[in-house]
Amino acid sequence: MREGARIILRVIALVLAATAQPAIAQTGPANILHLARSSSGDLEIGGDLSGLPHGSTRYIRYDDLLRMPQETYTVSDDTNFHGKTEIAGVPLETLARQLGSAPNDSMIVAICYDQYRANYPRDYIAAHHPILVLRINGRPHDQWPPSPYGDPLSPYLISHPTFKPAFKILSHQDEPQIPYGVTRIEVRRESVVFGAIRPNGNWPANSPVGEGYAIARQDCFRCHNSGAEGGAKAGRSWTQLAKDAMSDPGKFQKAIRNPASVRTNAQMPAHSDYDDSTLAALTAYFKTFALPERNR
Repeated sequence: MREGARIILRVIALVLAATAQPAIAQTGPANILHLARSSSGDLEIGGDLSGLPHGSTRYIRYDDLLRMPQETYTVSDDTNFHGKTEIAGVPLETLARQLGSAPNDSMIVAICYDQYRANYPRDYIAAHHPILVLRINGRPHDQWPPSPYGDPLSPYLISHPTFKPAFKILSHQDEPQIPYGVTRIEVRRESVVFGAIRPNGNWPANSPVGEGYAIARQDCFRCHNSGAEGGAKAGRSWTQLAKDAMSDPGKFQKAIRNPASVRTNAQMPAHSDYDDSTLAALTAYFKTFALPERNR
């Protein structure tokens, strides 16, 4: 009887240990990454995924995302919602850690249906704890209301428990990265993504070029691309911006502060709060991309 009781206790202990494992262990990357899309609600995943060649694309089903560790918050400072709203979803930190091939250099890039991109480097994730939203007021993503602008919020969006700016550079203040209409998440190497727009040369962080780089990295890079990196919503590349900054700095700065005064159909929001020093820093930074390599 004693031996039988010990065997039963061991079995119970093993069962408890197995059920105590986090949800992600039961639905690990190998089990939730699928080769083909099963529905429009699948989240496309790409970049530098653990155990897969660089550039691979896979799909995670909505139900699998719901089985990953969830966090729930009531937010009141997200402009995508009307008033206080309950959101629930998966922390981006979890996605980077569980899916990325280089945890110490992994960042998240969110790509939307209009080619807008939001970048989440490690310092931003640590400061603001963004989450991939799966439920809004308890409703699944196929039952979400439209955004305040009339566009679909679905299939996914990203929000925060709360947002308090973590830095200020000249007159640019740390901005919330809260894209909606997210269709693809990439787990990328931070050094590669931001390396595409890093100015050549030894520019101190507190120099106009260094300050312009830090501002452009968070702001301009969302809608303007440098090669394959960055957003394509604006339809104007880093090279084109560099040419504008070099050929007509005054017009370049005017287009940032009040885009509609330069292009009547401009979609870019005005940066009326940017002072002359901030605009000069952005100009100095973009000019480096129009200079010959040897002069940078």
